[in-house]
Amino acid sequence: MPIRLLSVSLLTMLTVNSASSNSSDALETRIAAPPHVQRAVPDARLAGQGSFRWFGLLVYDAQFWVGPQGYQASAPDIAPFALDLHYARSLDSDSIAETSIEEMKKVGTPGDAPYDRWLLQMKGVFKNVVKGTHITGIFLPNYGARFFLDGKALGDIADPQFSHAFFSIWLSPKTSAPALRKKLIADAEQR
Repeated sequence: MPIRLLSVSLLTMLTVNSASSNSSDALETRIAAPPHVQRAVPDARLAGQGSFRWFGLLVYDAQFWVGPQGYQASAPDIAPFALDLHYARSLDSDSIAETSIEEMKKVGTPGDAPYDRWLLQMKGVFKNVVKGTHITGIFLPNYGARFFLDGKALGDIADPQFSHAFFSIWLSPKTSAPALRKKLIADAEQR
């Protein structure tokens, strides 16, 4: 599978390991997780990546990182995972938070969810982004979500219901971006 995105700003490294297989050499190409992802998701590996476009315009490239236990949609609380969005354009934090709430509602988060509180929390944590900015969300089982901007901590939203709803924007079968979801979870199973 070709590597479509290598991000220098995330300190992503390309490592090539040679392994002998009978008399021929096989190459395994692997992208190393950024340090802030590696701290939250030990032994993180890239499960998948893809791009999100709005009316043909690139909004962001996404990378989905999982640990050795992988990701299972039926049991997401098994292990932490990370979603990194590398923005291709400028967006203000309020728009990001408001769009997130709209998408949570679309994927079927329960109607009694505290959307107003979540919106205020996201507006307090998220920052404006410009082309090249990365926002990373870390799913922390039974706790909530931790967010980073270009590898620097932004803050936590300590609410398991929020983290399920937030990451469902990309990972739910009901997502408004099913092609991106398919790419993100392409290699997300436990190894």
